Amino acid sequence: MPPAHREWGVREYGDALAEMRRLRQARRRGEIPDTLLLVEHLPVYTIGVQGDGGDTFPPDVPVFRVERGGKGTYHGPGQLVGYPIVDLAPRGRDVRRFVHDVEELVVRAVGELGVAAERVDGRRGVWVEGERKIASVGVAIEEWVSSHGFGLNVSTDLRAFSVFHPCGFDGSVMTSVSRELDRPVQVAEVVPSVLRAWDELFGEPSTARGAVPAAVASVPGA
Repeated sequence: MPPAHREWGVREYGDALAEMRRLRQARRRGEIPDTLLLVEHLPVYTIGVQGDGGDTFPPDVPVFRVERGGKGTYHGPGQLVGYPIVDLAPRGRDVRRFVHDVEELVVRAVGELGVAAERVDGRRGVWVEGERKIASVGVAIEEWVSSHGFGLNVSTDLRAFSVFHPCGFDGSVMTSVSRELDRPVQVAEVVPSVLRAWDELFGEPSTARGAVPAAVASVPGA
């Protein structure tokens, strides 16, 4: 089955989380193809399996502890969140390669818009000039099917990152497409580039490259 995508618009995090988990099970049973879910969330903080590092969060914003890799991060309006629901079995069960490809998806997408981004050794996510983080990445793998994914700051209010340590970093490292291009950019402007990169990278199962021997995993991320 060719890869698919679903655009959810703006959706409350708890509702999206439940549906993402349901679709992960549907993919495991072979009921749907590999599918990229695209969504904007209402303001929410999420904490991955590496914990929150002692951070405290604003009492008026929901906080969810979830099974993805990484520490704490923020989702909110102006951020494009992508959840790739992918069966890694035909892709060699190569978790590291999968995470690399998720990061590469973001690199290619923002590159089409004129932002030169990159991966940085030892740091999960996507960076600009190795110093400014434009996207966080944290995934979970259960029975070789992925969930969670990336949060790409498009026109996100970056002040939301200043009240904690996103992914263990000082909040000042966070940037956005709008900031890098020095002009307003809407999430809708980014979606076509993301979908082109999705089709390029996940259109056919990739060759196995050093599969990770684990049936359940959360990759350090965020």
